[in-house]
Amino acid sequence: MRNVSNPFGNLQYDLPASIVVFLVALPLCLGIALASGAPILAGIIAGIIGGIVIGSLSGSNLSVSGPAAGLISIVIAAIHDLGSYQAFLLAVMFGGILQFFLGVFRAGTIGAFFPSSVIRGMLAAIGLILILKQIPHALGYDKDYEGDETFIQQDGQNTFSEIINAASKVTPGAIIISLTAIIILILWDKPAIKKNKVLKFIPGPLIAVIVGIVLNTLFNQFSDGLALAQEHLVSLQSVRNFSEFVGLFTLPDFSQVSNPLIYKVAVTLALVASLESLLSIEAADKLDQFKRSTPLNRELRSQGIGNTISGLLGGLPITAVIVRSSANINAGARTKLSTIVHGTLLLSTVILIPTVLNMIPLSALAAILLMTGYKLTSPSIYRDFFRKGWDQFLPFIITVLAILFTDLLVGIAVGMVVGLFFVVRSNIRGSHHHENGVDGNGNGRFSIFKKIKSAITIMKQGEKYLIKLNKDVSFLNRSVLRQTFERIPEGSTLVIDSEHAEYIDNDIRNTIDDFIQDAPSRNIAVTMKKEHGQLVKEHQTH
Repeated sequence: MRNVSNPFGNLQYDLPASIVVFLVALPLCLGIALASGAPILAGIIAGIIGGIVIGSLSGSNLSVSGPAAGLISIVIAAIHDLGSYQAFLLAVMFGGILQFFLGVFRAGTIGAFFPSSVIRGMLAAIGLILILKQIPHALGYDKDYEGDETFIQQDGQNTFSEIINAASKVTPGAIIISLTAIIILILWDKPAIKKNKVLKFIPGPLIAVIVGIVLNTLFNQFSDGLALAQEHLVSLQSVRNFSEFVGLFTLPDFSQVSNPLIYKVAVTLALVASLESLLSIEAADKLDQFKRSTPLNRELRSQGIGNTISGLLGGLPITAVIVRSSANINAGARTKLSTIVHGTLLLSTVILIPTVLNMIPLSALAAILLMTGYKLTSPSIYRDFFRKGWDQFLPFIITVLAILFTDLLVGIAVGMVVGLFFVVRSNIRGSHHHENGVDGNGNGRFSIFKKIKSAITIMKQGEKYLIKLNKDVSFLNRSVLRQTFERIPEGSTLVIDSEHAEYIDNDIRNTIDDFIQDAPSRNIAVTMKKEHGQLVKEHQTH
């Protein structure tokens, strides 16, 4: 497990993945900046800082940070209210400082209170949105900006009406390029390619983009009717060297330091960006094949430092983002090196080869995002959650629908309400085992919060630890359980006793399973027993 997290021991996985993330991040950085009413370069700066600075400081192995579509409405309103982009940058700086102190005071713990059914629903919803939003771009209809995740668009159209409009105004050359790219990406997932000694190290998305550039070059030479206009290509401001690039930075307006509105915007940015980052981190950890957990308070501190620097250099506010993180994971990344290299690629290519970047067809990039979306929302995911029962499926599917028809934060809030409903229901059912609502200690009617607090008992004797799961154990107890597991020293013996637990949430089971999987690397002997009187799992690792 520990060797897996070594950045220099997984180059064969991380370097190809970094190219894929770069290709996904480039149009999103540009599109989000354009939609926010900020300088185009602001999105690139945020992407570079998110990759290099936050990627280096973060404890996450797989998440990728950059400008977030979820903050666009806040950015637009803030620039308008503050009167200038320079004043807004000051708010971004102060928001980053506040975010850092949120991490210092351990506010990141809130990230452990999102049920996995809601997090998985968020991932599936993002995948569905990616597919629906990229269909117009794949057809050559590029009216909406890249990276839009909202149902109602800025131009008054919605996700579905945009597809209808695109179907009536297709660009043949774009369709040829996107279909070719999709075929390449499908072929690159086949075992024959993955086992090839040479081809397995070349990312499929890179081949898809190169073929897209070649096809459009041929169209320009031999078929004007198929050639793509500049509006269907990446559009990036050209710079000739690093000094010219730095000269384009926009600095904060420090004369606005006494404006109280600056601090209102800073607080809003800090809270919303922190919440989006924690959600994305939880989602990335769910997708990690090695089941590693990210230290959430360290993540907030890293995000805070990144946002402070981004505001100082003219960049947009940054969060950990799901689309880039999932693309990173699907591309086979194993450590944070892929994130750092993707930021380095953004910096170097913008300075060295902007002309080449401006030749990339948006339809080729749309194909990459379409395939990323499919992997996040494949039919098997819905089938698996349906089989888990209504207490898992309903929060999952309601989160998917709520995000699809509103936006990320509203959808998560709706999913959380549904998840909490099932926690309350399980507690009410558990209370019926005591007459007149009196608990086993005679303490009067049951309290959900008291049960949450007393759901886990930890005991220690020398090198031996005992964790007892009492009564009902829900996802609300996951944070305490995680912290407990992290504090158990190497070489210990642990018994997890669930004899008295009448209800164990799926999130708790997953947390226990993940710990048991990781226990051998820490030389911890784990025995789990007594779920309804039976020995459930014994995992001796000594």
